[in-house]
Amino acid sequence: MRNQVGLLIAILFLSSCVPGRRFQEVQNEATKCAADKKELSVRFDAVNTQLTECQARQENLSASMDRLQRDTTMLGSTLRRMTSQYDKINELNEQLMKKQANLMSNSESEKKDLLENLLVLQKDLNEQETRLATLEKELNDKSTALENREARVKELEQMLASKDAAVKALKDKVSNALLNFKDKGLTVEEKNGRVYVSLEAKLLFASGSIAVSAEGSSALVKLAQAIQNEKDLSILVEGHTDTDKIIGTSAAYKDNWDLSVLRATSVVRIMQEKSSLSPTQLTAAGRGEYLPVDPADKAKNRRIEIILAPDLGELFKLINE
Repeated sequence: MRNQVGLLIAILFLSSCVPGRRFQEVQNEATKCAADKKELSVRFDAVNTQLTECQARQENLSASMDRLQRDTTMLGSTLRRMTSQYDKINELNEQLMKKQANLMSNSESEKKDLLENLLVLQKDLNEQETRLATLEKELNDKSTALENREARVKELEQMLASKDAAVKALKDKVSNALLNFKDKGLTVEEKNGRVYVSLEAKLLFASGSIAVSAEGSSALVKLAQAIQNEKDLSILVEGHTDTDKIIGTSAAYKDNWDLSVLRATSVVRIMQEKSSLSPTQLTAAGRGEYLPVDPADKAKNRRIEIILAPDLGELFKLINE
């Protein structure tokens, strides 16, 4: 720029020494040069601005380059770490896949074993349920049978209690009716659900006789009339003798069998004739000498036993059901 200005001054100085035409040419050239200078100045400024912008861009690019280099370094380090981790993950994944494959293989075997065991258990459970159902049915049947039996037992106990009460009442009635004969060889007992009236032979018969005495007949009549309304009563009259043998052939009986039976028959006739007892209620039987109450006391063995037995048909029927 300094050389161009000097050249311009020299031209102006020389123009004063040249003709006008030449001056005009010089002036024109100076004007052109000034215009060129101005254009060049403008271009210079533009170039200078561009240079400044380029420098700024270069600085930005350099900074960006530095950042990129740092980022690249960091990314490279991160990439290497990630690659290492990825390799480890792949290795671990392969191990897990192998373990999973082993587990799947073992699991299939275990599932097969478990399924077989389950089927066995299910079969056993079904059998147990079937047995349980059978047992429950048996239990229900037994419970029903037990309830029915308990009801029958209760009914039986009630009937027994009723029979016992009836037997006791019968004994009391007979005892009261025969109270006057208490000390004359007559006893009244209750045993085995029956009432036993025992009369010694001396109260009823003379020695060797089958005819009932007046006092004995009175006792029998009182007894028969005391029980004549007991329609469900069975009356067994048993004759008993001692062991003395029958002597002679003129007697109406051959032996103690005959004597025991005939005495029982005599008692039955009086009880029937002097009361409203039904003949179907009465039974005469001879025991002879073969059922003594005291082998050492012949007087006690010679006796008539009247056994009063309530009808236990309903009770036996209930027991046998």
